Amino acid sequence: MKHFEMDQSTDIAWCPGCGNFSIRKVLIETLQEMDLNPTQVVMASGIGQAAKMPQYINTNYFNGLHGRGLPVAVAIKAANPHLTVIAEGGDGDMYGEGGNHFIHNVRRNPDIVHIVHDNMVYGLTKGQAAPTSPLEFKTPVQVNGVINDPINPLPVAMTLGATFVARAFSGDMEGLKKILKAAFDHEGYALVDVLHPCVTFNKVNTFKWYKEHSYPLEEGYDSSDFESAMKKALDTDKFALGVIYQNKNKVSFNNRTWLYQQNDTPIVQRKRDIDKVNALLKIEA
Repeated sequence: MKHFEMDQSTDIAWCPGCGNFSIRKVLIETLQEMDLNPTQVVMASGIGQAAKMPQYINTNYFNGLHGRGLPVAVAIKAANPHLTVIAEGGDGDMYGEGGNHFIHNVRRNPDIVHIVHDNMVYGLTKGQAAPTSPLEFKTPVQVNGVINDPINPLPVAMTLGATFVARAFSGDMEGLKKILKAAFDHEGYALVDVLHPCVTFNKVNTFKWYKEHSYPLEEGYDSSDFESAMKKALDTDKFALGVIYQNKNKVSFNNRTWLYQQNDTPIVQRKRDIDKVNALLKIEA
């Protein structure tokens, strides 16, 4: 078995009780159970508590600017389609600062897994409202309560043509693992929005609150039915957990790109092209 677990001496800078710990545990177990090779997995993230995740898993990673995890992940997959690529970050990182990248990379349908830690608050920057924070949610910045309607990322992704849209809860670790395995098996863009508590800065949307306001999709649910899936995605009185929508018929970004239609060799391995770039940049081989 390949080992994605870091050395036990690694100092993980999350608050005790944070949902990130459960997500990390499940992600490591998922990668190992799928027998993926750590050298062939790459994680890309921006800034935030969730975006620290790649630093706590034994694999390749690129930790970049706030909200810029998705374009880096898509570029990595475009350069080498043989890699398993994960974009990971929080709801503020991915839907706020990274909102523009979220919109346009969903449209491309890149073959990546996009994991968003959705705790409805900014954790790293001390608790201001995030794009998913509910109305009237009070913070040290929004002292009178949030006045903007929260973004619902699932129907947004679906209307943009996302081919895999799922919601999970960090407290349901078996359910989360099942969803992640389905996301990795999917060819194309896979959004996994993971609800989880921020024990320090969000005293409203607690572990207990998420447990009471979510439910697993019923047996026999048809995730290929777009209209039914949209109804599930739009319902925020209680959050449906599971693979809400999946389209297996849409061609992924790499397979639609003419570079790979003509030649399936990864760009990074095409010496002739690299020589052209080196010549352009005046780099000696």
